[in-house]
Amino acid sequence: MILKLKRPLCFFDLETTGVNVSIDRIVEIAILKLYPDETKEAKTWRVNPECPIPPQASAVHGIYDSDVADEPNFKTLSKSIFNFIKDSDLAGYNSDRFDIPLLAEEMLRAEIDFDFKNVKTVDVQNIFHKMEQRTLSAALKFYCDEELKNAHSAMADTQATHDVLFAQLNRYKELKGDINFLSEFSTRKKIADLAGFIVFNKEGEECFSFGKHKGKSVQSVLDEEPGYFGWLLNADFPKYTKNILTAIRLRKLNTE
Repeated sequence: MILKLKRPLCFFDLETTGVNVSIDRIVEIAILKLYPDETKEAKTWRVNPECPIPPQASAVHGIYDSDVADEPNFKTLSKSIFNFIKDSDLAGYNSDRFDIPLLAEEMLRAEIDFDFKNVKTVDVQNIFHKMEQRTLSAALKFYCDEELKNAHSAMADTQATHDVLFAQLNRYKELKGDINFLSEFSTRKKIADLAGFIVFNKEGEECFSFGKHKGKSVQSVLDEEPGYFGWLLNADFPKYTKNILTAIRLRKLNTE
């Protein structure tokens, strides 16, 4: 197999109520699990988001309130989803910036302790943008000479992402079929909190990537402006980001 796996790789895609990682919810998740022995297993779950799906979101993915009214909520499904992916690395299209941070939020709300630090991620969109600068539909056409049918159906997008990655590996000799390499290659910047609010600088220090303290180390800001920590915890940031901030603060307190 052109892709050398030491453990399973789960290609996945989310359909959601919107694009705000902090507040939006999953309405469908599709996962295509590729095992080291080349066998595959696919699963799709429809999810009741427990809130109305905005018309503009339904217009994109075709899932309406009535379609998920009788489906279980994410918390009910969370253990099954977690058990399916917990031994795997993750691959998706724009997954580093959206799907993975949103999945992490849903897992935290469901009180599932999923440690993403040990998960390698491959963002097929980043590979595509580094190589060709296109969209998923164009990527499938470019690499596989296929039209993306049922775009924004979670499984259609998941299958397309899988197909594009394998086509990329076949096309570019400089790409290695190794998850460590692909994870590094497809990462735009090293982030600490999945959503990109906290990034690592060249020295490996956690720094803010936004606002008045952009570029400053989190530790120095918390030392100089302790009240900023309280503001962050009460503001509309992802739970995972808040957990990382709390861990940094506790790390400092434990060394004093």
